[in-house]
Amino acid sequence: MMVLQSISYGFPGGDLLFNSIHLSIQSHTKSALTGSNGVGKSTLLKIIAGEIQPLEGNVTVKGDLYYVPQMFGNFDHLTIAECLGIDKKLNALHQITHGEVDDEYFETLNNDWDIEERCQNALQYWKLENLNLNQKLESLSGGQKTKVFLAGIHINQPDIIVLDEPTNHLDLEGRKLLYDFIKQTNSTVVIVSHDRILLNLVDVIFELSNQGISTYGGNYDFYAEQKEIEQHALNNDIHSKELALKKAKEKERETLERKQKLDARGKQKQEKSGVARIMMNTLRNNAEKNTSKLKDIHAEKINDISGDLRSLRSSLKNSDHMKVNFNHSDLHSGKLLIAAEKVNFKYDEKLLWKDHLNLDIRSGERILIKGSNGSGKTTLIQLLLENLKPYAGTISKSEFNTIYVDQEYSLIGQDVTVYDFVQQFNDSAMQESEVKTLLSRFLFGKETWAKKCGVLSGGERLRLLLCGLSISNKAPDMIILDEPTNNLDLQNVDILTNSIKNYQGTLLVISHDETFLEEIGVGREIVLG
Repeated sequence: MMVLQSISYGFPGGDLLFNSIHLSIQSHTKSALTGSNGVGKSTLLKIIAGEIQPLEGNVTVKGDLYYVPQMFGNFDHLTIAECLGIDKKLNALHQITHGEVDDEYFETLNNDWDIEERCQNALQYWKLENLNLNQKLESLSGGQKTKVFLAGIHINQPDIIVLDEPTNHLDLEGRKLLYDFIKQTNSTVVIVSHDRILLNLVDVIFELSNQGISTYGGNYDFYAEQKEIEQHALNNDIHSKELALKKAKEKERETLERKQKLDARGKQKQEKSGVARIMMNTLRNNAEKNTSKLKDIHAEKINDISGDLRSLRSSLKNSDHMKVNFNHSDLHSGKLLIAAEKVNFKYDEKLLWKDHLNLDIRSGERILIKGSNGSGKTTLIQLLLENLKPYAGTISKSEFNTIYVDQEYSLIGQDVTVYDFVQQFNDSAMQESEVKTLLSRFLFGKETWAKKCGVLSGGERLRLLLCGLSISNKAPDMIILDEPTNNLDLQNVDILTNSIKNYQGTLLVISHDETFLEEIGVGREIVLG
């Protein structure tokens, strides 16, 4: 069981990331934490795991907790055993079995005599039998690093498991192993993920937003249904407020017109009856005061309704406003774009693929490049882009333009500003005001236009790229996506999915996100092994 009471967190000199968060998770519950990029999901997990301390509030955790982080870079210098916190126990066991009788070794081992067996079983479950526990983490692929930390669950046997985007680098086999584990475990589980298959395995979803945490008692499908209901109700509320605002403005106009007509008639009567000038001035001043008071009453009502309407509109799903209408590629469907014959590559004097590759890519195709972690998917992309030269074979290409979107959106320079980046796509001489309007539509307000792109999150980089493609007068002939849904929240995955659905050019994609692949309609697979 865990309880969070009045948790607040912020960065030095900045605003609070979240304020007075309350959350209670019962033992043996499988739960997920959702929310927009930047709202603080990973930070909250770190607070739960004790990795960082909140500014205010208390965290109560009953039981042993095990945390799998999203990023592993700060562990690269450690061995696998050190990463998993078992190096001292393994050393103690080794010393004892070789005749050492020092009490320190027995205290360190703490009667954990089957630690080696659990390590072997864990590595075997995650298909890591070939790894050495004394191997440095930096020598592993992203998927292998994730599996190592997941293996630590079996080794440490915790009461509470906290997972931050655990499927990001996993291949399909690794994901299925994780799904099976989550189904079977009796531990308390807290997950941050955009993997909708994984999210459908939980019992409850907590949504973190600027307003706090909302609870939805069910899996992702139930959560999505409830959000749709909320969205429908929100749209109805907006429509009602728009009608109320229209009526309030009409009422204001009608009332003021009627008051002006009555004042004009009164003035005419007074002039005909010979009312003294000083009295006329007094009556006129009173009429003006009454008119001003009447205007204030209506203005206050209109402002109140307008404020409510702005608040409601700010809650609308942003994905409804960020659809990219790609132009059609000029290439005719079926044109041969790339032909590779007997291609292979070498790493450390070892051929990457057992069999040389033969493949062709034609205009209009939607192709999935598929394979397990370490099978050379990204290497193949680099060969096709001519960033690498094949060790064997030849690759021939026709003339076409390509956009390559890797996991880090590295085509967006670190030092270029938000505005200058999208201007690179402005090949139709779109006016500055129009460019800035589009930036605003993709949630880049004027306070962000001079911001360096290096500080943007993954979701912000995605939106900026899609904004640039919206500005461009010509769609790319080919888009290559390398694990595009990694590090994106669910809303940004929806934005990307809807944009790719409308794209009419050639698509090459590396992804293990089965839901995403199904929705974008992949037509062919290139399987690497």
